[in-house]
Amino acid sequence: MSAQRLEELYNNTSKHSNYQVLASRLRKLLNTSAFQVNSRWEGERLAYITQHVDVTGKVLGDIGGNTGFFTFELIEQGAKEVDYFEGNTHHANFVNEAASQLGLAEQVHVNKEYFSFEPGSPGLEHRVDVMLLLNVLHHVGDDYGDQAMSAQRGLDHIAQSLRNIATCCNQLVFQLGFNWKGDRDSCLFEHGTKAELIDFVESSVSGIWKTDHIGIPVRKADRIVYQELNSENIARDDSLGEFLNRPLFILSRD
Repeated sequence: MSAQRLEELYNNTSKHSNYQVLASRLRKLLNTSAFQVNSRWEGERLAYITQHVDVTGKVLGDIGGNTGFFTFELIEQGAKEVDYFEGNTHHANFVNEAASQLGLAEQVHVNKEYFSFEPGSPGLEHRVDVMLLLNVLHHVGDDYGDQAMSAQRGLDHIAQSLRNIATCCNQLVFQLGFNWKGDRDSCLFEHGTKAELIDFVESSVSGIWKTDHIGIPVRKADRIVYQELNSENIARDDSLGEFLNRPLFILSRD
């Protein structure tokens, strides 16, 4: 019955349903043939993150945690606890139930709300060692925030959010999409290149965050691997699709 309840919660539909693979312990618990899951290369990103960030004994945050892949996997990697934030009620309910069934209710703190990046907000009062902010901020003005916001205001908000979040964590694992409000014809950057996105992030956080690593996904034979940014992989590769052109940043307090 417990597995059936989780499957029911997972199958509650929303804009970002089936958007993230299940954590390994949940794959063992659930009948994964009962639903379709679309991977966003979570395993490949996790491998790069854990190669460069030691989470052992640390308190983590997971903003926009979806169905909890990174939350649960990083607990398995030795994180002490995770503050999980998700404004999508369906996903938050699933993670809350999953944490309970996996015996992790004391380690996974579910916040059923969109994280607020505004100074003085409850979100920024959550002090953590490492914060994950993966593919969230380009949804401002769409999934959250002012729906009338322009793309330029969106970029300003993204930059300010990156600066503000430095008040509550020592390291930041960050990823940003290219498209404004999910519209493929409305790119946040003039040419839609990795170089533009990287320049935007680094100029936005100068003096606050320093860049430790930038991971770039590349195709190696029949698989995707995140490798360090270099003069070759910085070029946009349209054969990989939009998501695999998004750099993965690991930043630390400057």
